[in-house]
Amino acid sequence: MQAKDRIILALDVDTEKEALKLAERLSNQVGAFKVGMQLFNSAGPQIVDSIHKLGGRVFVDLKFHDIPNTVAAAGRVITRLGCHMFNVHAAGGREMMKAVADASHDEAAKLGGSAPITLAVTVLTSIGQQELEQDMLIAGLPVEQVVVKWALMARECGISGVVCSPKEISAIRLACGPEFKIVTPGIRPVWAAANDQKRITTPRDALDLGADYMVIGRPITHAEDPLQAVKKIIEELED
Repeated sequence: MQAKDRIILALDVDTEKEALKLAERLSNQVGAFKVGMQLFNSAGPQIVDSIHKLGGRVFVDLKFHDIPNTVAAAGRVITRLGCHMFNVHAAGGREMMKAVADASHDEAAKLGGSAPITLAVTVLTSIGQQELEQDMLIAGLPVEQVVVKWALMARECGISGVVCSPKEISAIRLACGPEFKIVTPGIRPVWAAANDQKRITTPRDALDLGADYMVIGRPITHAEDPLQAVKKIIEELED
């Protein structure tokens, strides 16, 4: 895989116009574009098709978390959009994850294509040990142990991989094997600010730890020249 293909650009912008401007300029420079709740709720599902028409792949980042039947139905809809990846919350449980993985594969088979990569979100990168214990009421377990347990459960349910902090990449790779996909946010090049992410690392470090893909947003989208920012990150990955 080329270095650029590992970069997923987070299109965390308010409007379709802003998103498509970035997609048009960078579709040949990054592996995929992440469409999260902010953009999806602003522009609607058609934003996925619009990015496809510009030559980009899409990671639909809506983090489904509901009863199994509801999430499975949503997974079918997202699969029909032809996206490259989509995700659910591992906290939704085993039955929910199995239902959505099965539904996505079934829908893709009906369409005669390949199923998207399904991902389970483990512990959000904004959550530290204190929040895990005091806010989420998961006491007595370190973040890394919770993440690995949820990753193993996701794999058993037929989910393709996980979204996790860079700090847990090595442990997940060891537990889940080389074929399990690892997508990591919380990536900040050495020249970028941390913002509100607590468990972060550099693109090169994430690659060395074993990440398959890395989600990068503000260091690119808020840069004076987004194209040059991407090129700097690619150079860092190839160094």
